[in-house]
Amino acid sequence: MDEQKMIQSKLAVLRCEHRDLDDVIARIADQAPFDQLQLKRLKKRKLVLKDQITWLESRLLPDIIA
Repeated sequence: MDEQKMIQSKLAVLRCEHRDLDDVIARIADQAPFDQLQLKRLKKRKLVLKDQITWLESRLLPDIIA
């Protein structure tokens, strides 16, 4: 498997996890009362995933020499 296919595969997994966290965060926020610490940790994990997704997406783009 070449590097691009591995990156695309990893991106798919990370995007899925990111979407799942969206659902979990929404469900927790709808409950009253909810655990603020748990919600904060989930949101932080979601931001880490977003950073990883952005970094991997940038690796897929070809370098352009100006």
